[in-house]
Amino acid sequence: MNPNESLVADTKNTWCPGCGNFAIQHAVKFVIEEFEKEGVPRENFVFVTGIGCHAKIADYFNLNSFYSLHGRTIPVASGIKMANPDLKVICFAGDGDLYAEGLEHLIHAAKRNIDITVICHNNRVYGLTTGQYTPTSPYGYRGKSTPGGIHEYPLNIIEMLLGSGATFVARGYSRKIPLLKRIIREAILHPGFAHIDVLQICASFFNMTPQYDEFVYETSEANVSQFDVACRTGQQWNYSDPGPIPLGIFYKTIKPSFPENKEKKVINREEIIRTILSRYS
Repeated sequence: MNPNESLVADTKNTWCPGCGNFAIQHAVKFVIEEFEKEGVPRENFVFVTGIGCHAKIADYFNLNSFYSLHGRTIPVASGIKMANPDLKVICFAGDGDLYAEGLEHLIHAAKRNIDITVICHNNRVYGLTTGQYTPTSPYGYRGKSTPGGIHEYPLNIIEMLLGSGATFVARGYSRKIPLLKRIIREAILHPGFAHIDVLQICASFFNMTPQYDEFVYETSEANVSQFDVACRTGQQWNYSDPGPIPLGIFYKTIKPSFPENKEKKVINREEIIRTILSRYS
């Protein structure tokens, strides 16, 4: 891997004009360049993606990456991290990919506090397959598979992650790039499971720009270690009704992470062999 080579690959980009993925890509590129300047080589980063528009981000970076099956980013990322705890493993997933097919993996990764970073490109529809509803689509959303509107309420992902034991929970917005950069950097540095729910628009099938621009605000992080405060912040928006949408790091705490940093045993092979042979002498 050539450190002088651009982080962004020459691969033709096929995201729709105006897609929020561009902003996420820019923020991630900025953060990794910062880490490189601080001495972290780019080969220490591994991207794992699921299936969906977001997954193309693996093609657009000159970094180690792995395309996983639909909803299976976290098991793959967990395996990579366990095999080499020194790597910085970042999962990219869409809201359908992660909050529907991959939901069980997400809950248990949070519970286990495995030391990976998860970035969810949450456009609240299945964009690649032209706009079906996902677990975070609002009540009444009309898509091609639900022309009469859906009659179920969305998951509040922030509440769910807090209840699952996640030690770093945050929400970003693709049109608030400075904040998004800071959140991504802190998530990567966090020693444990870190989740960022990034609100972005699907320019083709669910353009929420006017609502997001009107309602998002940066929440205070003064009490970021207090669980009850984080719960109240997460309840301020239910992913359906219009109203203030808090952004920022909602909760951050330190707990033993997985894989644990255990002290490596020093094995004296010659001594072991002598001990075994002595039993037969």
